[in-house]
Amino acid sequence: MNIRELLRSSRVIAVVGLSGKKFRPSYGVAEYMQHEGYRIIPVNPNETEVLGEKSYARLEDIGEPIDIVDIFRRSEFVMPLVESAIRLGAKAVWMQEGVEDEEAAQKAREAGLFVVMDRCILKEHSRYLR
Repeated sequence: MNIRELLRSSRVIAVVGLSGKKFRPSYGVAEYMQHEGYRIIPVNPNETEVLGEKSYARLEDIGEPIDIVDIFRRSEFVMPLVESAIRLGAKAVWMQEGVEDEEAAQKAREAGLFVVMDRCILKEHSRYLR
């Protein structure tokens, strides 16, 4: 699988760290992806709703299949999110620009997940699918 195939075959993106503040990068990226037809599921214990979607405190609270876990958290918070993504059967883990954890990435790959690290999903979607 490659990034283009992942974006083409995915429909549901859980965005961890999605803020309801319009000036935050997570909001702009999620808004773009939603506009492009993806279902965005916010994961942020400090929000109740973002972009018209109910926000969940944890990935485990979502209760429906997730294609991509898109991470807008600092690198030191990635490993538990990857472990949750593996348990929940996500297809991929996407770490946004500036987010890197090679150990977590390797764990995800060994569990069969596609991994993207230190890249913006909006920029990649724009490059491959616009």
